[in-house]
Amino acid sequence: MQALKIFSAAALVAFSAASFAAKPTSIVFESNGETADGEAFSNYVVKCSNGKKEPLTAWDNRRKWCVGDSASQECQKKQIKAAKAACKAS
Repeated sequence: MQALKIFSAAALVAFSAASFAAKPTSIVFESNGETADGEAFSNYVVKCSNGKKEPLTAWDNRRKWCVGDSASQECQKKQIKAAKAACKAS
């Protein structure tokens, strides 16, 4: 019975800590750009609930979203997933 209480308390603490993680509050277009070899991309800024701003870039006609630039290992197919990853990293 005591172990169950400890496990339940630990689960509640873990859940509440996850709910305080930074989340995206807005995504704002900044500019269009082009790499040296002619590949087009767009720059965006994600504003997070913790007050930080993180850069996002969109590639392949907004089919690939990366935290930072295309060299980033943190790329997603969906804008919101990339924004969440950017806020989580900050």
